[in-house]
Amino acid sequence: MADSKLQGTRVLLGVTGSIAAYKAVGLLRTLMGHGADVSVVMTDSATRFIAPLTFEVLSKHPVATDIFSGHQDMPHLSLPESVDLIVLAPCTANTIAQFALGLADNLLSTLLLTTQCPVLIAPAMDGDMWEQPVIKQHVQTLRARGVVVLEPEVGELASGKFGRGRLPNEETIVEAVCEQVAATKELAGRRILISAGPTREPIDAVRFISNGSSGKMGYALARAAHKRGAEVTLVSGPTSLHPLWGVECVSVQTAEEMSQALQSRFGAADVLIMTAAVGDFRPLHRREEKLKKRDWQGEPIELERTTDILAALSAQRTHQLLIGFAAETNDLIENGREKLEKKRLDMVVVNQVGGRDSAFDNETNEVIVLTRHGKVTPMPRMSKHLVANRILDELQEFQLASPALPPQSLSKHYSESK
Repeated sequence: MADSKLQGTRVLLGVTGSIAAYKAVGLLRTLMGHGADVSVVMTDSATRFIAPLTFEVLSKHPVATDIFSGHQDMPHLSLPESVDLIVLAPCTANTIAQFALGLADNLLSTLLLTTQCPVLIAPAMDGDMWEQPVIKQHVQTLRARGVVVLEPEVGELASGKFGRGRLPNEETIVEAVCEQVAATKELAGRRILISAGPTREPIDAVRFISNGSSGKMGYALARAAHKRGAEVTLVSGPTSLHPLWGVECVSVQTAEEMSQALQSRFGAADVLIMTAAVGDFRPLHRREEKLKKRDWQGEPIELERTTDILAALSAQRTHQLLIGFAAETNDLIENGREKLEKKRLDMVVVNQVGGRDSAFDNETNEVIVLTRHGKVTPMPRMSKHLVANRILDELQEFQLASPALPPQSLSKHYSESK
């Protein structure tokens, strides 16, 4: 029985139009035998060598072949976001050229332009093609971008010639996959607690006070942290987003429910990332039934403050690193620094809300990361998926430079920095 060195790893296997396509079946089974969850994308040419049904039955996942009739909405975006590694095996000279030049005329080449996860290529082609200067240049280009391109093997080729161009053997490919997965699991063993989305404070049985947060930033961080090997718990307010594979998802509604969910899990966490837009106020009195228009005489709705969750958790910290988010309409750096110091945080991520480019309910974000050491890192507008990975990069750098500090040490640190 195979070991589980790839347990919990999600792999996207891209199969292109090579005579070696049949070997991808054995590779699929071996990867699954090591514990990987494998989905398959095939080019149209690949389906001429082997039927998609073979991969569907073995992988227990639908095979995606067409960007316009995929098994899910926008598969060129959703597929690469849901996996830890893309493996192209076999990969033809044509697909290598498309990838290097940024061309996209099918589902596989299009998703390669959108992915942020590692890509491993196992080439298979005639020896004369592999030796062509233009192919060598494309391979060099891809390797310079961080793509792992294995060397094809020497042997008898489909043309009958003898040369370098055979698909690397299965053992070589699997070993390379394991190395890539190990290299991207820098957060393995870390327990990260993330909050996301808005909270809702009921006025009556149908109405509530809330805000425009979509939860997309928190979900992007949870997905990115999981891909890096962390054990992730996501405490989410009400959103339209689907639960994430491999992430413990806890659904809450009110600020008090979010506080309780975070409090009960905070002690076991190594890092808290507080992206949730928690409501600052709630109605002092909630009506259990629906308030009818005829019964309302214009009385004001009295409000009271909700618990400052981040401040409360900061006061209880023992070993945790704390990252807060600050949603601001103006004076981003000044207000971010105030939150950083007041709540004794290690890092704060400031984003702008309000207006056309608001961080709320947007696919992109533009943030500034501040640390307690005084480092200021502006990040240009990009997808929230990219922002999430950049924030985790900053977290990794911060952890290497400085461990978390208990409250008393942080108080001294902020007093001395003034």
